[in-house]
Amino acid sequence: MSGRLPRLGFLGTGWIGRHRLQAIRDAGLAEIVAIADAAPEALDAAAALVPGARRLPDLDALLGERLDGLVIATPSAQHAAQALQALRQGVAVFCQKPLGRDAAEVAAVLQAARQADRLLAVDLSYRGTAAMRRIRALADSGALGRIHAVDLVFHNAYGPDKPWFYDRAHSGGGCLIDLGVHLLDLAMWVLGFPAVPQAAGLLQAQGRPLPPDAAEVEDYASAQLQTAEGTLLRLACSWRLHAGREAVIGATFHGTEGGAALRNIGGSFYDFEAVQLRGTREEVLLGPPDDWGGRAATDWAASLAQGGRFDPAAAELLEVARLLDRLYGRTPAVALAAVGAG
Repeated sequence: MSGRLPRLGFLGTGWIGRHRLQAIRDAGLAEIVAIADAAPEALDAAAALVPGARRLPDLDALLGERLDGLVIATPSAQHAAQALQALRQGVAVFCQKPLGRDAAEVAAVLQAARQADRLLAVDLSYRGTAAMRRIRALADSGALGRIHAVDLVFHNAYGPDKPWFYDRAHSGGGCLIDLGVHLLDLAMWVLGFPAVPQAAGLLQAQGRPLPPDAAEVEDYASAQLQTAEGTLLRLACSWRLHAGREAVIGATFHGTEGGAALRNIGGSFYDFEAVQLRGTREEVLLGPPDDWGGRAATDWAASLAQGGRFDPAAAELLEVARLLDRLYGRTPAVALAAVGAG
């Protein structure tokens, strides 16, 4: 980009969009030139953060601003089509999760990013916590030995406040695609994205089992997966669970030489600690404060400033989407063993 800051547009300036906008603005990594949102109050709030940015009506107008990158924070059903439109015009993309409602949508966006040779990333923000990065470093160092089991949990005592979350055609699913996507990504990221020949999910709505073709979305999901190396992953996530606190969030990695856990503190959605486990003892390695919420966005903006070419690591997005499809029963059983790292 010839030494200049990349020009960014923001599509969707609700709470999450504004938070990522402010993080990138404060890091001084880009010039935020334009913002768009259908809700006037959200646009007003974003404009207060970047008074010099143009207020525009939609994506078409944003893409007329000679953008280098687009940050997408709109409802899930729009993500894939909006990312495709931007990438096909040579604009790099940072998108809220999920990138698509199923693996087919994610695969189309990934192909467009490869063809355009433009940077694509998704806001899988829990990777950016200092606690999770410490756990990943422990695993990479061999300090845990061979990781043979992973326990994953994300219980949210609240539910989404927007109706589209409860419409499968718009959301792609319920708590599993909303919260479980983070858990699956964390586990696969630490394990190095191994092949997963076995995966099965159980979904419930209001305490009753859901069949795979149900129109209703799940508010409780559990899953069990096993990698080709034999590592067992157990997952549970929910909306509106009687959890006794606002949230229960954790990822525990059990190894032959020790364990490590990411834990939220006191029911917080924002405060996490990294704990090393040995026998009957545990040691807190680090905890808050940690301003992690915008870290994935600023990492993307920093990479964009360095040229913004396609990053092959984006293929990991498709692996997680394939796992979600299988847990939802969207992949024929005969194909399960063929879906792995490739």
